[in-house]
Amino acid sequence: MSSETRDIVTDETNASRTAKEQTYRAIFLACGILSVLTTVAIIATLFSDALTFWSEVPIEDFLLGTNWSPQIEGSYGVLPLVSATLLITFGSAVVALPIGVLTAIYLSEYASDRTRSILKPTLEILAGVPTVVYGFFALVYVTPALGTIFPSISTFNALSASLVVGIMIIPMVSSISEDAMSAVPDSLRQASYGLGATKFEVSTTVVVPAAISGIFSSFILALSRAIGETMIVTIAAGSNARLIDPLDPFSAFLNSVEPMTAAMINIGKSDVDPGSLTYKSLFAIGLTLFAITFVMNVVSNLVAERYREEYE
Repeated sequence: MSSETRDIVTDETNASRTAKEQTYRAIFLACGILSVLTTVAIIATLFSDALTFWSEVPIEDFLLGTNWSPQIEGSYGVLPLVSATLLITFGSAVVALPIGVLTAIYLSEYASDRTRSILKPTLEILAGVPTVVYGFFALVYVTPALGTIFPSISTFNALSASLVVGIMIIPMVSSISEDAMSAVPDSLRQASYGLGATKFEVSTTVVVPAAISGIFSSFILALSRAIGETMIVTIAAGSNARLIDPLDPFSAFLNSVEPMTAAMINIGKSDVDPGSLTYKSLFAIGLTLFAITFVMNVVSNLVAERYREEYE
């Protein structure tokens, strides 16, 4: 083959490769733009309908109102829904955060490769269980078990929902935290062992602080997931919109509450007119829920950037 022929073949090959790369780039760009446009469209829809709702119900009455009874009394105070959501989120955090971090420490520092290869996928199966199954598990099994300890507990209660939501988000905390701990260089561990530290001391005073940004990010992501959980709280927590007394939160755990997501489901499945004020309140609740999770994720990113460790 002459040199001219080889040059022609090479040019055609390069042109074909360039065309393929440009096609792939265009496809990936289109997917990215589609994702952004979908997010923008959802936010715009929430804003437009929420603003229509707030044109009839003052935003201060909505955000600061302490009574939620849209279909009976025409009251649209969202504080009872927000307080119930935060109560269940707090209860799930008490369950998931310590168990998730301790599990991550075991998987990262104590478990053998074989044990880790079995336990981590098994643990992550919890994340694949449909939440409606968790909800019925809470109602049918967890609540009766709690009734043997707290005889006054209601059939629908926040405690059962909190425990099961906490179980559901354990894999998210443990998996992300374990990844953050595994990313800590072994040189830090070996240096600590050289100074006479035990494995427990290395795990708690070296590895965990070095991976704190990733661990904190797992907390925020898991809690954001707990705040937005729908089926578990709808089935297990009930639909009694009541403002939680911050001085006596334990009594609220034993009674029925209505988180924001459950309120949206209850309104959405009722026979309300799509143009009614009650129906429009769905979007105001959704926008409030979006704002809470958005703020949490912004805080997570700021903390992660502030405490992120970079290793060479």
